Order: sequence, then structure tokens, then C-alpha cells
Amino acid sequence: MIPGHFTLDDRAAYQRWRDGKLSLAPAGVADLVVEVDDIAALGPAEHDALSRRLRRSNMAVYAERPKAGRDHKAALKTLAARLGLASLDANALADDDGITPLSVHREGARARYIPYTERPITWHTDGYYNPPERTVRALLLHCAGKAAFGGANRLMDHEMLYILLREEEPELVRVLMQPDAMTIPGNDEEGLARPATVGPVFSVGPDGALHMRYTARSRNAIWSEAAVPAAAAIRRLLDGPSPFIFEHVLEPGQGLVSNNPLHTREPFKDDPATPRLLYRARYHQRIEGT
Repeated sequence: MIPGHFTLDDRAAYQRWRDGKLSLAPAGVADLVVEVDDIAALGPAEHDALSRRLRRSNMAVYAERPKAGRDHKAALKTLAARLGLASLDANALADDDGITPLSVHREGARARYIPYTERPITWHTDGYYNPPERTVRALLLHCAGKAAFGGANRLMDHEMLYILLREEEPELVRVLMQPDAMTIPGNDEEGLARPATVGPVFSVGPDGALHMRYTARSRNAIWSEAAVPAAAAIRRLLDGPSPFIFEHVLEPGQGLVSNNPLHTREPFKDDPATPRLLYRARYHQRIEGT
């Protein structure tokens, strides 16, 4: 059952939710950061601090002191389990353990895809091409090595975008919740074949939480005729200045824990001697208690 605040004909419930959401909105990236000693052994206060930020904005940034000899993947998986995450979305380019190392590849299968280059990645939510049974609801990133220059992520809570669209014109939200709002064409490249996926942009899960499925890449998405104006409104809101869009370069030992909000990656310049390396884990559940 869809909660009242996501039902377009229950304006009173929506206004209560909206007012509460806006009153708790972070003012900047600093409001998202939590200093932790060890992500593989979160203390109760550290866990609570992350959870509070996630409830406010669907994202938090942890910062731990880099540790020599760190098994980054094992630490990230332990953190995910502490956050109630269990079902990894093991995509075709992930390692055998389901974790994806994001670094620059000059050749091979990964080199054909933008996440493994120095090129920018425009606004999206992860797994927008997945079928409904593999919806990506949580995204974790852990930085083991930063770029020589650039590589910032821009971040926006998808619930904030929902509010901006609904305040502008509720019909924009209505068409984005239709089951044919956005089609992602199939991919028949060798080793990565997948069918086309058709679905809404905004949907509400069984737990009553709002999910967004989106990419700004025009060649990656086909919009229904009714949703074309809504797609244009999304691009305008994401490309313009906004107090709800934050930018941050993850430092070694820092990471993002999130319920798959909107995000980008700015272009960067890599240093082969100390290459940029992030580990990405995508899960089918939201983070517990958020």
C-alpha cells in the first residue's frame, strides 16, 4: 500500500511529510560526514550517527583513517552486513564476490564502459537497467585511492527531487510513476546481453519507501510521450543550481553509504603510479532502519 504522502490525492499527508523532510535537510556535505574508527567494527554511536543521516537524506559519508594492509572488500562487506544488507547485485563486470573495483582500464571488456574510464558520468541511479526483481535499493562506495585530479561525485537525495517536481506540477510525478515511463533498450554486446527493461521512474516499495530509476544519458533511455516533459523538468532541476545538490571527492578511507540516490562522477586525471580505486557494492535491500 502506498503511504499517503506519496499519493497525489492526499495533499495534507504530503505536506506534513514534505515539511518534515525540508526541516531536516542537510545544509552541505559536512552534515553528511561521520568520523568512524573502523567500518568493519562500527560502534553503536557510529552506527546511530550514520542511520540518522540516512533517514534525513538517504545518504551518509563515513571517514575512517586509512589502514595499512587493509582488505577493503572484506571491510565493505562487513559494513554492509551491519547495515542490514545481504543481497548483492552481482553485475556482469563485478568480481566473483559481487564487489566491483572501479579503476581505469585501458583495454579489455571493462575499458568499453564509462565507469572504467576517466570520462564523466552524468546523473543516474545505479541499476536503472535492471529488471524489477533486481532493483538496486542501496549503494555503497569505498575509496582506496583517489585520482590525481578531479573525480568528485555530485549527490542529490531523490526524495528532494520528488518534492521539487511535485511542488512545480503534480502531473510530472504522476506520469513518472506510470509503468511505461522509461524504457532502457536491451544490450546485446558480447558477454553482457540483457533485454530491454520498461518501468516507472518513481515507485514505492513494499516498505513504503520511494525508489527512483533514472539516467540522464539520452541514448540509454526512451521516454513515453507523456513523460517527455517530466524528463525535461528533471534535467533542468539537476543541471541548475540547487541547495539540495552536494559535491564531494571521496578521500582514501572515506565512503558513501546510501539508498541509491541520484549521483554523478566528474571527469578526472589518473596517476598510474597511484591510481584511483573505488570499491562499489550494490544491494537489493534498502539500508536497515532508514
